[in-house]
Amino acid sequence: MNLKNKKLICLILISVMLVGLLAGCGQKSTDNQQQTNNSGEKVVITMPTFSGYAPLILAKEKGFFEKHGVNVDLQIIEGLGERKQALAANQVQGMATALDVNATLAAADIPMQVVWMFDDSYGGDGLLVKKEIKSLEDLKGKKVALEVGTTSHFFFLTLLKEANVDPSEITIVDMRSGDAGAAFVAGQVDGAVTWQPWLSKGVEEGNGTLLVTSKDTPGVVSDALNLRKDLIDAKPEVAQGIVNALAEAMQYWKDNKEEADQIIAKGLNLSVEDFVATVGDLKFYDAEANKEFLGTSEKLGPIADMFNKAVEFYYNEKIIDKKPEASQFVNPTFVNNISF
Repeated sequence: MNLKNKKLICLILISVMLVGLLAGCGQKSTDNQQQTNNSGEKVVITMPTFSGYAPLILAKEKGFFEKHGVNVDLQIIEGLGERKQALAANQVQGMATALDVNATLAAADIPMQVVWMFDDSYGGDGLLVKKEIKSLEDLKGKKVALEVGTTSHFFFLTLLKEANVDPSEITIVDMRSGDAGAAFVAGQVDGAVTWQPWLSKGVEEGNGTLLVTSKDTPGVVSDALNLRKDLIDAKPEVAQGIVNALAEAMQYWKDNKEEADQIIAKGLNLSVEDFVATVGDLKFYDAEANKEFLGTSEKLGPIADMFNKAVEFYYNEKIIDKKPEASQFVNPTFVNNISF
């Protein structure tokens, strides 16, 4: 074979190899694109500014949602009423809120299901009062700020019921939880039911004291993520991707605490020191804890009892007019199929 033919054969072989490599790269690029965009449309999840929803921020900032094929946008809406309306109108497709609030959403026929538990409040929610108030009895004739129809209201009424104090003897000033904390610090009310960081601010800046916190009432206040049922039914892979991303965020936080704390604190517009202080009042659920708490489709876990207790409470208080069943509004499928 002469030199000219050898050169020609070499050129042909190189060309074939390049085509193969380009085809492989093209296939890999397509695979990655499918992984990142299997949803196609944006899923909006609404949340208030609260340390308990830290995994959402971490999953977003570290790209875990994207990794698991979902395009998630986090939307801060402080007012519960506004968040409820947004979910009902399908302006948002998911909502981070307290578990008892999900009972009221279910009773209002808003199509959603709980798919993930964030935390149990272990001091993260509480009742701030002026220092001269020593008991719930002392609140008679006083003004207490809280957001009516929310977890703060549920928490407060639970406390009053256990202490045999008639709620009608206390003036409830209806305002958002953050505003309630600010009103207390400003001296406009005698007490406020709110959460961190306002509990700490009320003690440090408002010359107040914590009469009761959720640490004294375990199991009453916990936080969950719901997704609209039409999204779950039409695109279960999107719901699975969201749950996978949250599970990975929790694991990443455990393995890289210092970095994760900085990312989350920035997302909540808090100093790292303040954020670390507030999360000490919360017990977070990781993947295994979610599996245990939600149970299975055949047999729900402890979440069923907590959900049904909230339903009974709100029904007896005439805040809701029906009793939705936990089995219709809790979906443990996705926590039992976590992969990351």
